[in-house]
Amino acid sequence: MLAVLFVLLLLIVWFYRRRWRKTAHTLLIVGLLVFFGIGCGALPRLLSDNLQSGYEVDPAISWAPRNAIVVLGAGTAVEEGHALQPSYFVNGRILRAAQLYHACKSAGKECRLVVSGGDSQSHGEAEATVYGRAFTALGIPAADLSIESRSMSTWQNAQFSRPILAEYAPQHIVLVTSGIHLRRSLQYFAHFGIVPQPVAGDWVNARREVAPDTWNFMLMDASLHEYLGILRYRVYNLLGWNAPKAAPLAA
Repeated sequence: MLAVLFVLLLLIVWFYRRRWRKTAHTLLIVGLLVFFGIGCGALPRLLSDNLQSGYEVDPAISWAPRNAIVVLGAGTAVEEGHALQPSYFVNGRILRAAQLYHACKSAGKECRLVVSGGDSQSHGEAEATVYGRAFTALGIPAADLSIESRSMSTWQNAQFSRPILAEYAPQHIVLVTSGIHLRRSLQYFAHFGIVPQPVAGDWVNARREVAPDTWNFMLMDASLHEYLGILRYRVYNLLGWNAPKAAPLAA
């Protein structure tokens, strides 16, 4: 959004130089409203709250005899001289998925964690592999981890998780990702015949500020990314550019 506002500023300057002052004044007012609307929290709160609405904070889960918990990636972090670490944005997902796994096992049920994420940042190691180490450190045996390390996007998370789930044949599937990411993820997974129970690993809120805050700009960008992903999916469906919808995954 900062890049868009910068382009808008250049347009305002250009219109002033061309003496189109009425247009320049209008754009200036619009730009200031957008800038303060985002920076002070009103616009990102509206968008992010809508994305996260409708999902329970602690949903009741009826564990079946055989269950799968799919965890989506959100990047890794490079620490010089050390192994790659899960990024700041994924720790909530990892913690929530581990909690669900232990709850499932405590109920005496079979459970598999499907960890999905490739090396989309070119850090030299797939996200799923990095997260797998974190899950092992949280007491989850490697035998209960399925590592999907090819996907470079949410779309591919769904696409490449399907064969793993089809082979494991769970009777209940839980999808863990960020609350702001659930709506788009569920649409993509449904396209590949997977209808999981959604669980948010983390939630976000815009800050109500008098002066513009950079967190609100970041949240605005993240929210717009989700809406654009949903829009692109619908447009691609209309144009026939998406892969054909898959049959529902047999439970």
